[in-house]
Amino acid sequence: MGKNAFTLIKTSENSNARVGLFCTEHGEIPTPIFMPVGTVGSVKGVLHRDLKDDIKARIILGNTYHLYLRPGLDVLLQAGGLHRFSAWDLPILTDSGGFQIFSLTERRKITEEGCRFSSHIDGSYHTFTPENVIDTERIIGSDIMMVLDECPPGTADRKYAKKSLELTCRWAERCFNRFEQTSCPHGYYQSLFPIIQGVTYPELRIQSAEFVKQFDADGYAIGGLAVGESTDDMYHMIECVNTILPENKPRYLMGVGTPINILEAIDRGIDMFDCVMPTRNGRNGMLFTANGTINIRNQKWMNDFSPIDSDGTSMVDHIYSKAYLRHLTIAGEMLAAEIATMHNLAFYLRLVTEAREHIISGDFKKWKEMMVHNMSKRL
Repeated sequence: MGKNAFTLIKTSENSNARVGLFCTEHGEIPTPIFMPVGTVGSVKGVLHRDLKDDIKARIILGNTYHLYLRPGLDVLLQAGGLHRFSAWDLPILTDSGGFQIFSLTERRKITEEGCRFSSHIDGSYHTFTPENVIDTERIIGSDIMMVLDECPPGTADRKYAKKSLELTCRWAERCFNRFEQTSCPHGYYQSLFPIIQGVTYPELRIQSAEFVKQFDADGYAIGGLAVGESTDDMYHMIECVNTILPENKPRYLMGVGTPINILEAIDRGIDMFDCVMPTRNGRNGMLFTANGTINIRNQKWMNDFSPIDSDGTSMVDHIYSKAYLRHLTIAGEMLAAEIATMHNLAFYLRLVTEAREHIISGDFKKWKEMMVHNMSKRL
């Protein structure tokens, strides 16, 4: 089993934007990259064929919490891991489930050992520890695993943030110890990324970034952002962290965000992103485009027979009209959610692809500023 390797190809001359390539045994991941969220082993409403061929996804996410509860580890082990179970042969990243269990405020208890929680499905009790989360992710078989961390709210006071970070650091050490003691039951190499926390306190973020460097990991994740803090605070935390993290490893900003957030974070040196926004907003009738956002429910689109997005790259952008998509959305047809989801995901993947191209060509900053201006509009 070989080690997953990251190659830094180019850095922008007038920003911290980067182009790289992260190689895994299930395929190469060009960065910057957006990763569609496939919580329970599927991206809602989208066939894997369309994810690969039309949307151009190169990696998707699975959620450790949800997969642990359903279908469960016995099924995943017998199936040969999530790749075989779901028939997805490209890379997969799994989070640790920490965000999900810590969002169950009334249904969990945090201790030094781990987190005891009750299932949102049937109320049964379970415990996640740093050790059994690694064991779970080994069985899932993701190419990139995350350590168990505590994700405090963006409004947490400094005392709570410091205590939470110290716990996350201790848990990270236990995760890496377990990682070194185990191997993937499916016979290929898996990476483990530590997670940087610290809410919006620069000194805590810096402390966390310095701490995780000791693991010499294949990559590093930045968690606990886009959870209630201001956008300016989020960008400032990214800047604090990226001055410390090694340049030759990928940087993953967890759970972020809007197309504008993504471009601003790329400008600050982030390589990897995930967010439910393109899929969730798509199911609710919001479309992202290079010229602004569209609420397809609005009556103004009732008689607009132009393509959904004449500049788009997905097949649905050119086959269907805005009027037809509005009709399906108002009628509550399943196809409406599928079309809107495919459009939004294709737009996100096209956005990061164009970012790579402009970093390489040397005009990323100028292009980014134009895109941020255009995407801020509501159409």
